[in-house]
Amino acid sequence: MPTSPKKIALVTGGNRGLGRSVVEALAADGVDVVLTYRSHEDEAKQVVDAVADLGGRAEAIRLDVSETAAYAPFTDILRETLRAGWGRDSFDILVNNAGISGHTVLGGTDEETIDLLFAVHYKGVYLLTQALATAPEGTAPLLADGGRIVNVSSGLARFVTMPYAVYGSMKGAVEVLTRYWALELGKRGISVNTIAPGPVATDFADGYLRASEEAQRHMTGLTALGRIAQADDIGPAVAALVRDGTAWITGQRIEASGGFRL
Repeated sequence: MPTSPKKIALVTGGNRGLGRSVVEALAADGVDVVLTYRSHEDEAKQVVDAVADLGGRAEAIRLDVSETAAYAPFTDILRETLRAGWGRDSFDILVNNAGISGHTVLGGTDEETIDLLFAVHYKGVYLLTQALATAPEGTAPLLADGGRIVNVSSGLARFVTMPYAVYGSMKGAVEVLTRYWALELGKRGISVNTIAPGPVATDFADGYLRASEEAQRHMTGLTALGRIAQADDIGPAVAALVRDGTAWITGQRIEASGGFRL
């Protein structure tokens, strides 16, 4: 197969919510996508079809980012997917989006909850990016030189909302990590940034914000733009951050919150 001239993105957790919005926004910009999903394969297939309707190509690969032993076989599958679908040995954009929520009140938090949040939101982000953006000497990394990395953080790394202490702390750690990676990968022309959504009506925290009119009214009153966000407010922001002409932006935290708690 001839090499595809189109850019290719890898979006973790791309089957629903913010991840799906990111996939579809990238596809609308002419970027092809490989998306991962942990469960709900039917949703992943729907996203693949949605990208096709936009005139693009997408492939879905199962990956639980908390299972680090799965990274080696995942990278093998990804490499074969890139070769078979696009005639390439690399991709251009990595969006570390996959995530979970968890209540962590001091005095009422067990070790397993902390370990899982750490595994998904920090350890997984670090080790998966390491597997994709680096390679043994003499071989080429899967993430191409001149590429982009966007780490999805949260407004909860800036403002405090109970009971998300560990989640917010992990997102804060990823924001620091972003600056380190911007320096480490800059010599390859790779820019690395964080995007931090504010309150969004998605499945996060069992969809409490989407379900609670009271919470929506409260948060709307704290938002400069006068409403809470929907998932499709965030995907286009990520797509804008990786467009041609924005590569000089690196090592930055960009909050997409509508001006929440200014």
